[in-house]
Amino acid sequence: MAEFGSSDNALFQQDTVYRGDLFAGQVVVVSGGGSGLGRAMAILFCRLGAHVIVCGRDPAKLEDAKTAFAAQGFELETHSLSIREVATVDGFMDAVFASHGRLDVLVNNAGGQFPQDALDISPNGWRAVVDTNLNGTWNMMQAAAKRWRDRKAPGAVINIVADIWRGLPQMAHTAAARAGVIYASKTVAVEWAPMGIRVNCLAPGCCESSAFARYPAEGSASFKQSNPMLRAGDEWDIAEGAVYLASSAGKFVTGETLTIDGGQQLWGDPWPGGRPAWAELDYAATRGATTPDG
Repeated sequence: MAEFGSSDNALFQQDTVYRGDLFAGQVVVVSGGGSGLGRAMAILFCRLGAHVIVCGRDPAKLEDAKTAFAAQGFELETHSLSIREVATVDGFMDAVFASHGRLDVLVNNAGGQFPQDALDISPNGWRAVVDTNLNGTWNMMQAAAKRWRDRKAPGAVINIVADIWRGLPQMAHTAAARAGVIYASKTVAVEWAPMGIRVNCLAPGCCESSAFARYPAEGSASFKQSNPMLRAGDEWDIAEGAVYLASSAGKFVTGETLTIDGGQQLWGDPWPGGRPAWAELDYAATRGATTPDG
């Protein structure tokens, strides 16, 4: 199986435009931070001085991340939970505030989907994706906002969504869920602004991480053709984008969706399950069949 994404060591050494103490004394929660884009974001927030708390469903991934961070001299706090369960999320948020007295940034990165033609998505498959990506994200952001309100404390929410602007073939379930998150975020950005709570979304295009390995080879091959740069982005593009939205540089930004996609929203049609024959012919006719890699 092909390997995708950067190693932990590379991410811990990667140059960044941000100063090393940018989040000193702050507490940052990253859901789904045990792997992929979430892990890269957790690494960067740690490197910038934050106390980072990662939560997710897979205890093995969390333990692996904790060990990897410790090897680099960073403490990572981890909690195993399902963001679908309201009571569990409430308990987690209570524990964060009880232990640290604050939460400064919530990055809702946890989610999941699978490539499948819309006509073949089962009711259970649809519910599972929507429940995690939409309802789970809502559970986390509402739970954090209630506690910020009660403490009269400011906070920032960053919801990791998807590049849905041209639709997502073979991903109808997650396109629906992510669109819901985007417009829920715009709505509460207005409602919560008087409390000093900023709510933004970050929409990655085809940015390479370990998650690329979940898709068939013919699907991941289409990712480099999804934008006019004819290449994939990487985890660091997303990590530095999240830091911008969370930092004082973004202090006047709320209700927005930062799209980081190399122009995919203007151009591309990634097919995570593999481009069907009719779309392949159209792609070759309109864009050319070759890429810089041949």
